[in-house]
Amino acid sequence: MAVTEQQVQAALKEVIDPNTGRDLTSSRAVRNVRIDGADIALDVELGYPAKSQIDPIRRMVIQSLKALPGAGNVSANVYQKIVAHSVQRGVKRVPGVKNIIAIASGKGGVGKSTTAVNVALAMAAEGARVGILDADIYGPSQPQMLGITGRPNATDEKTLEPMEAWGVQAMSIGFLIDVDTPMVWRGPMVTSALEQLLNDTGWNDLDYLIVDMPPGTGDIQLTLSQKVPVTGAVIVTTPQDIALLDARKGLKMFEKVGIPILGIVENMSVHICPNCGHESHIFGSGGAARMGADYEVEVLGHLPLDLAIREQADSGHPTVVADPDGRVAAIYREIARLIGVKVAEKARDMSARFPSIVVQNT
Repeated sequence: MAVTEQQVQAALKEVIDPNTGRDLTSSRAVRNVRIDGADIALDVELGYPAKSQIDPIRRMVIQSLKALPGAGNVSANVYQKIVAHSVQRGVKRVPGVKNIIAIASGKGGVGKSTTAVNVALAMAAEGARVGILDADIYGPSQPQMLGITGRPNATDEKTLEPMEAWGVQAMSIGFLIDVDTPMVWRGPMVTSALEQLLNDTGWNDLDYLIVDMPPGTGDIQLTLSQKVPVTGAVIVTTPQDIALLDARKGLKMFEKVGIPILGIVENMSVHICPNCGHESHIFGSGGAARMGADYEVEVLGHLPLDLAIREQADSGHPTVVADPDGRVAAIYREIARLIGVKVAEKARDMSARFPSIVVQNT
């Protein structure tokens, strides 16, 4: 008895992607179903970084289809395909970059840069092509966190080649100045420098560019939000009330300029004593959850207050590469996948499908 496509689609409706929480049929992940008598072959397209998820999802699909009455051989080609998604109106896209994700905080000292670099590395570990732009002109930290020294090469008079570490492309004002040189610049100079770093870097076919935003919600942050083509923003905070006050301002700033909030990351959520295992909520608890409920924004993950995270970032070997199989690296990878899922849910960029129209006098 031959298997029908309706049976296949019905079976796949019971297969839930653990990262999106949706079944493969309604999420339109199923492609190119081929049925030859009792044998079934199909493709499953995942729109987010999913290297570690491909085999488990393939097994789920095969198990579900083999359970169909009369099913023979089943083959499932599961792969990831990351595409460009829409940005603010009137903002020009950056060549070589599909999606820009801003990692922001309302104030400094909440672990935003550490989160940004580990999310970038986690996305790369999950099979995406990733870059990171250190947008903190006054306090660039990505060169040290990535362990990069030296100066970027120029491909021509205007374009710089990005530096690279751990498979991630990177650009920072820290690559261009001495480590002890203070940036005594006014706001317009900083904004101009950041636009140059973004647009004059030869980004090479990136699925995601992570922008480590400067802390705060002042003129620089607002100008960047209006001029950089951002697909979505992630807010980093701690559970502390004073940090949450500023995080809320950061969230509202992005909302005002039409940039979607992809989620909240709660850093320094809990401290676990290395000697006795006792958990201490040093900065309070539940703050990000309350903020997420107030603004209907998902909390993407909770990261512990852990000495190793700081030591690894300071040494140029962030947690995701220093301890890739550890518990904290797993949290970063889950956050990275969720960010990818949130981006994939946004409207696709259709600008490339429309021809440019030129009106000439005849």
